[in-house]
Amino acid sequence: MPQLILASSSPFRKAILEKLGLPFEVLSPQLDETPQAHESAEQLVQRLAQSKAIAAALSHPEALIIGSDQVAIIDGRILGKPGDHNQAVAQLRQVSGKTVTFLTGLCLYNAASKQAQIEVVPFRVVFRDLSEQQIENYLQAEKPYNCAGSFKSEGLGIALFERLEGDDPNTLIGLPLLRLVRMLENEGIRAI
Repeated sequence: MPQLILASSSPFRKAILEKLGLPFEVLSPQLDETPQAHESAEQLVQRLAQSKAIAAALSHPEALIIGSDQVAIIDGRILGKPGDHNQAVAQLRQVSGKTVTFLTGLCLYNAASKQAQIEVVPFRVVFRDLSEQQIENYLQAEKPYNCAGSFKSEGLGIALFERLEGDDPNTLIGLPLLRLVRMLENEGIRAI
């Protein structure tokens, strides 16, 4: 089996990939994640997922490399990572009572053959109507300032939602595992 690399600094993606029981290493390529002019959200996550995988291939030329990137979209605009408390409050006010679509770009790159399998996987979250106190309580408890949309669904963030709409709940956390299993099988790697 070729070496498997997860090109991500996300501890959440690492935890998801560990579910498969396959040996892998983690590498965190440093990229400029700024959207390009006239780039759609789909194009952005696809480009970044592939760019992360290709960047990791420079030091692992025989590996299979997993790249992933995610954005949240509301009203046609990308919600990035808030970075601080005030921005997180603003984001959660904006999503209160609305549906947010999360797009996750997934790339499995075969560094030896230079072939890439790429998909963009959507997942929708319908938020509850949130009070100012609920927003403050949540942010004080979780501090999700490095998470797109200002929440962590794998923690207390689940209490912010009315419902979830998608094929694979792992997608919301940032690694569409159902799709990845199929991609790995295309490369001859089976989890079971």
